[in-house]
Amino acid sequence: MKKKLLLLYFFFTASILFAQKTEYEIKSNIQYYDSATNKNDNYINQRCVLDIYYPKNKKGFATILWFHGGGLSGGHMEIPEALKNKGFAIVGINYRLSPKVKAAKCIEDSAAAVAWAFNNIADYGGDPELIFVSGHSAGGYLTSMIGLDKKWLQKEGIDANKIAGLIPFSGQCITHFEIRKENGIQNTQATIDNYAPIYHVRSDAPPILLITGDREMEMLGRYEENAYMARMMKLVGHKQTKLFELDGYGHGMTEPGFPLLLNEVNRIIKQREK
Repeated sequence: MKKKLLLLYFFFTASILFAQKTEYEIKSNIQYYDSATNKNDNYINQRCVLDIYYPKNKKGFATILWFHGGGLSGGHMEIPEALKNKGFAIVGINYRLSPKVKAAKCIEDSAAAVAWAFNNIADYGGDPELIFVSGHSAGGYLTSMIGLDKKWLQKEGIDANKIAGLIPFSGQCITHFEIRKENGIQNTQATIDNYAPIYHVRSDAPPILLITGDREMEMLGRYEENAYMARMMKLVGHKQTKLFELDGYGHGMTEPGFPLLLNEVNRIIKQREK
């Protein structure tokens, strides 16, 4: 019995030590537009950068792209602590902000950043077939827009269907309020047009996990927008749409949402391995 316990202890200790061997490195302020674009636009040169946190001694890992929130008019790129040291690359992305540019430029920048990941992640050891896109609030909106409206990534030579999974946190599914503001439309006046993710529902989109806070604590009708999106995705025949409502959490619901994000990434990886 003692020998068995010693063997179990040995294997348990060895597994912990093996897991601890993974080292991570961070590269900061990488410009995701080409040099000519950066040279000709000072705001792009300053703002359109990303940080990548990745496993140094590992190959074929998945990558999670993370778009910050801030209503398309504020915020700064971040690499969430809850996503670190999980075996994945995490890419925190900046984009231009309203009112310095029209809010549509935020979507354009997001597509350019995603294209950068597809074109460059292999150089860091990552698998370009395992790129996941996520973000909170405005970042969730950008996630859904570039994942569902294929034209944004088509401009960058990327098929949006190559994204392994879309995981927007509390993102708007109708037209974003900053875009409505540009057109004199109030926050409480719902609008669905070409700048609404729900306008672009389609059956062949990547898997999508929608996460919101408690419907009674969220901004405006954020849960209801996502519930409508989930229903319409299912009605058009999309087979991998899920919706989570985090009871007891308001709009700033990222911390309880991160385990759901990681679970979804691991689920899709395992599904692809079958």
